[in-house]
Amino acid sequence: MGGGRVVPLTWCEVSDEAMRREVGADPLAGEPEQRVRRLSRALVGLFAVSVGVSVANIYYIQPLLPLLRHDFHVSAGVAALATTLSQLGYVLGLLLLLPLGDLVDRRRLVLVLTLACGLALLLAASASSISVLLVALFLVGVTAVVAQVQVPFAASLAPEHERGRVVGLVMSGLLLGILLARTVSGAVASFSSWRVVLYLAAGAMGAVAVLLRARLPRDAPRRGPSYGRLLASLVEIFREEPVLRRRSAYGALGMGCFSALWTSIAFLLAGAPYHYGTDRIGLFGLVGAAGALTATAAGRLADAGRTPQLTVFATACLTISSVPIYFGAHSLAALVVGVILLDVGAQGLQITNQSQIYRLSPERRSRVNAVYMVCFFLGGTAASGLSAALYSVAGWSGVSVLVGVLGAAALVAGVAGLVARERRDAVPS
Repeated sequence: MGGGRVVPLTWCEVSDEAMRREVGADPLAGEPEQRVRRLSRALVGLFAVSVGVSVANIYYIQPLLPLLRHDFHVSAGVAALATTLSQLGYVLGLLLLLPLGDLVDRRRLVLVLTLACGLALLLAASASSISVLLVALFLVGVTAVVAQVQVPFAASLAPEHERGRVVGLVMSGLLLGILLARTVSGAVASFSSWRVVLYLAAGAMGAVAVLLRARLPRDAPRRGPSYGRLLASLVEIFREEPVLRRRSAYGALGMGCFSALWTSIAFLLAGAPYHYGTDRIGLFGLVGAAGALTATAAGRLADAGRTPQLTVFATACLTISSVPIYFGAHSLAALVVGVILLDVGAQGLQITNQSQIYRLSPERRSRVNAVYMVCFFLGGTAASGLSAALYSVAGWSGVSVLVGVLGAAALVAGVAGLVARERRDAVPS
């Protein structure tokens, strides 16, 4: 994810060099030995675990939606708001809290957000009404952005020659958190309840906070623009960078396909003809591992300048996936094929987008990434809400059509970009 190497499902990355240019002198600059001492293998492992545990909090709830629907006696659409609002909270955290990493002590910021996330999970676990639960899950989403604060923190502590490896290891923790969250929550809920899942998640955040407090190095103060100016610059960056606008649109559509599927698939699997429990529903999260396998190949193609072709391939996978997903209403094999195609397409598109936006304005890379990720999750949030509404009205066929429409929109844009590039290349210099 940065500096030429792309890592799957990158949610935030800031180069140390860019950070020094933006916010002043790095307190560790010129002291590589101190960096090595401060970033031991154990600390890298702690970062990876913390990032994975943090990001998992916005995915635990997905296989539990049928249980929420039953316990609170609400419709599928209302239950699905648990997913939509946690994602919306995450967007707000990306927008308002992520830039703080350039202004305040990141150690303190990480600790405060970790504890706040644990408290929000406790509130959710003890919720007596659906309204309290939804508010609590929104707060979980806002504070779970602590995962994004830790990635650039780890990168800034790494010596130059190890930074790519360190970021890759930390991001592997994030990927595992995403992949395993649904499986773990489904398995735990199968022999207990959704409340136990959230209580355990709160306990995990508390344990992580204790470890982070003991092991995280202190972060020296840095100089930079005011918080207001930092936020205002996000709009300027979006306006000035056409590549960022285009890739943000791709990202929103790709995440839209992903969220449309995963928001409603629990309802499908819990009903006829499957009648799966939460444990088997959670296992479906492991099917998404197929997308991670495309990351290395996609990164190499992107580095080789094949981003237009890779964009078309990825968006074609998203579009085509809607066909087996449609037949997945009655065929498990078709559903698995559709999920794999969608995850391969979503992952490939994400890697391609990142390879492009990280080439823009290195001195503003953190804010470029913030703009992209806000658009990315806004697309996912909108599609999540629309998916739940369509499932209530039209069933699984409505969800599959939504995936197809979003994928087709991205594919048309990708083909148009490829044609435009070929025309430019055909013009003699």
